[in-house]
Amino acid sequence: MQAVQTTPQGIMVMIEVSPKSAKFQIAGYNKWRQTLEVKLKSPPTKGKANKELMKEFSTLTGHATDIIAGHKSRQKTLLIYDMDENEFYKILEDLI
Repeated sequence: MQAVQTTPQGIMVMIEVSPKSAKFQIAGYNKWRQTLEVKLKSPPTKGKANKELMKEFSTLTGHATDIIAGHKSRQKTLLIYDMDENEFYKILEDLI
């Protein structure tokens, strides 16, 4: 999966968000854009969607998460600290 890259701090995950959905969900992998598709309940105003995204990924992985690129875009890059790709893929297998 091209959307996940290892860094010294953890892993970077390229995602594309769809705000104002019925529920938080990792919907799948977009092979064309090479991003993980994520649906968010929150609207994209006043940072609500970004806060939900970081909170949900932190809860899901059990690791601190930051948005390092794309704060005002649908395409975002997350940094999940102290996590490796294999651990992340195991979590994704249960969700997708």
